[in-house]
Amino acid sequence: MAVLPPTNEAFLREVDEELRRDQALKLWQRYGRLGIGAVLGGLALFAAYLGWQEWRRGEAEAQAVKYNALYDKLRVSGGSGAEQELSALVKDGTTGYRANALFLQAGVALQKNDLAKAAQLFGQVASDTTVPEPLRNLALIRQTSAEYDSIKPELVISRLKPLAAKGSPWIGSAGELVAAAYLKLGRQREAGQLFAAIAEDKNTPASLRQRTVQMAGALGVDAIDQSNIAGNGSAEGNQGKAQ
Repeated sequence: MAVLPPTNEAFLREVDEELRRDQALKLWQRYGRLGIGAVLGGLALFAAYLGWQEWRRGEAEAQAVKYNALYDKLRVSGGSGAEQELSALVKDGTTGYRANALFLQAGVALQKNDLAKAAQLFGQVASDTTVPEPLRNLALIRQTSAEYDSIKPELVISRLKPLAAKGSPWIGSAGELVAAAYLKLGRQREAGQLFAAIAEDKNTPASLRQRTVQMAGALGVDAIDQSNIAGNGSAEGNQGKAQ
């Protein structure tokens, strides 16, 4: 049988496929190597990132060991003998360990009764926005406590009033400083109300609550010591059961 010549449709399809193969080959020749380079570059970057993460993990573990050793050394020596190591950790440590090292340095300064240096070190932590907020708040309270007698009461109030609000986890430590600043300014009513708010906060230590109940009462503000009420209620209940 004679072979029939290809139809126009079949011929055009063959031409189209040949053109596509030719275009694909040219694209590969032009961009294929670049594509492989991009893939390999991406893999290299990913491997470098994993290596960096591993290095950071190792560094954090090394700094944890160093910090714990320094803490133990300072505790045994009574606050001396590790100044150089602490300075190195402040300089080269990660954010968290740098802040903790500054706290230790400030603690050493307090033991030496160097309140100005302690306040300056606490202030470094309080003003460092890379440090977690709870640590910054604690540092601000410790800074204000260290320099309380050398700054104006208005500054104490402006610094710590947000931390001394009802519901704040810092109402005990910050609130007592702010209330004392109110007393310095002769604002007894505000001081009494703040002492009462501290006494009513269930998360405040019992000793501080009892003290602030007395302070509020002395300033003419009624404050109920919930811890005492709870204790008396339990005692009365136990007596009732015994009877």
